[in-house]
Amino acid sequence: MAHVIDGTAFAARIREKVAARVAHLSKTHGITPGLAVIMVVNDPASHVYVRNKGLQTMAAGMASFEHHLPEQTGETTPLALIEDLNADPAVHGILVQLPLPGHLDAAAVINAIDPAKDVDGFHISSVGRLGTGQKALMPCTPLGCLLMLRDHHGALTGLNAVVVGRSNIVGKPIAQLLLQENCTVTIAHSQTVNLPDVCRQDDILIAAVGRPEMIRSDWIKQGATVIDVGINRIERDGKRRLVGDVDYGSAVGVAGAITPVPGGVGPMTIACLLANTVVACCRAHDLAEPEELTA
Repeated sequence: MAHVIDGTAFAARIREKVAARVAHLSKTHGITPGLAVIMVVNDPASHVYVRNKGLQTMAAGMASFEHHLPEQTGETTPLALIEDLNADPAVHGILVQLPLPGHLDAAAVINAIDPAKDVDGFHISSVGRLGTGQKALMPCTPLGCLLMLRDHHGALTGLNAVVVGRSNIVGKPIAQLLLQENCTVTIAHSQTVNLPDVCRQDDILIAAVGRPEMIRSDWIKQGATVIDVGINRIERDGKRRLVGDVDYGSAVGVAGAITPVPGGVGPMTIACLLANTVVACCRAHDLAEPEELTA
């Protein structure tokens, strides 16, 4: 039976470290890290997610700034807001809640953020710096995956990893992070030939494809570590349920370690967002970076 990697407990430990660093910044330097979130979609799930971000931000002693724009707003409005937030010294991190409505150019909006405040790691500058091994704010979900892998394995050098999914948000950046950890990395996707055979060769399997319970036990190498990034809402037995991209019920008997859904990667994403905001704050004020938050 696989070891269950408890993302909820891990995230709580990160938030404790964040709160301690925030308290130190306030007491020693009179600085309060600030996170601004911009939301343009009228989606109940996104509203809950943004509210949770705000509550956890304030619980860590940080300043939270939420900006809710009408769904039909023109592109000039979020761009002007981002320009103001870029110039605001009280704001150290800026996050645009995705997805944006179809009439808005998501790339233009994200790339308007000052890279120094890009705590989601989506700015083209952040992506380029990550891909070339330079210092950058790392995307929150991939960072959360990496921290759990390090915690479970220690050094990752020499391990074989397969990433199922090639999105700009998770698949590509987690592959870059694993390469930096000296893993041998395969990126698999919908056009990969013999996908199950590819998956079962690797010591680490990252599932980030967005298809409920697609990856079954016979896709997994015996004893492999499985990180399930998927969050899918399905109907089962007359109830709405949350499941991952991995068939957890069968996979748990094959994997050596596995993240559950919910309670795995999800909580780590917000915790890493808070950590990135503190890192950005320290960089903005030329203070020593809090390595304990992302090590």
